Amino acid sequence: MKSVLIMGGSGQAGAATASILRQWHPTLPLTIAGRDLDRAQRVADKLGGATAVTIDLRRSDLGLPADHGHSAVVAAVWDSCLHGLRHAQDRGLPYLSISNGLTDIAPEVIAGGQRAGAAPILLASHWYAGLVVLAAQDFAKAFGRLDTIQVSAVLDELDSGGPAALEDVQRLLTVTSAGLVRRDGVFTWVSGPDAQAEVVSVDGTVLPGQSIPTLDLPSLAIATGAPNVRFDFAVGESASRRRGGAASTEVRIDLEGADLTGAPLRTSRYLIHPEGQRPLTGLGIALGVERLLGLRGEAVTPGIHTPEALIDPAYAVERMLEIGATFVDAPAHR
Repeated sequence: MKSVLIMGGSGQAGAATASILRQWHPTLPLTIAGRDLDRAQRVADKLGGATAVTIDLRRSDLGLPADHGHSAVVAAVWDSCLHGLRHAQDRGLPYLSISNGLTDIAPEVIAGGQRAGAAPILLASHWYAGLVVLAAQDFAKAFGRLDTIQVSAVLDELDSGGPAALEDVQRLLTVTSAGLVRRDGVFTWVSGPDAQAEVVSVDGTVLPGQSIPTLDLPSLAIATGAPNVRFDFAVGESASRRRGGAASTEVRIDLEGADLTGAPLRTSRYLIHPEGQRPLTGLGIALGVERLLGLRGEAVTPGIHTPEALIDPAYAVERMLEIGATFVDAPAHR
């Protein structure tokens, strides 16, 4: 198999992805692509069986030699000009991206739609590249009917990632201050007080937050059929750091509806990783790459895909636990 091209492979998400793929598939060739060759080379050397290249996302050829062949293209950094996507489509290669929010995903979707038969495209610009949606789907197996999904995420201000990740956050937040919710089956934009929220950390601390327009919301709503879905987000000190530890990451997932017998059912769990968002995002990308390459499951057909359409939720949860994530039951919201 040819090498997987990881654009932004020397950044936090890209390097984490490469490390996980190397553990799972020791012989899979990897190409670590970044703006700084020395930094990319250090990541490649640590991995073994990997090469390092410089990449220029502003160039239509990405600054790569014409004979540089790959098996897939991973945009672990914002593919600002969509040259990475075009590179993949021109060569019929699977493509995965993580940096386009719900409000700026249109160019990527249009590019994929115009050439729907060219290559499989995995839109993974979800929280942790789709892991929250997959965890919620796994929890939802106990339900015969889901009425409400409430997700509340805490991002520690010391766990915001590298420069590229900070640029992504700033870019997405300047697009709109409104949030998107699903209310009684209708996708609705909310702003002002309706967009504001209280996000309860795992230790009970309440942080001011707001509804955000993330791909998780339509993915959760459409995959589960829940008529009421909301995703709130807060930036602040994580529970781990309040205890004197390192910055952690945490997401609370509340589900409400009826069990398989029709009796009322409500569950609340936290997904937590003590090392922050990096390992979970890397895992989410790695699961997508594994699936796109046919290293697990059948071959993925050309067209636009989302994580929950390709990845088994139970398998994703198993992999989360393997890398040190924990699931903690939470008290019901007040």
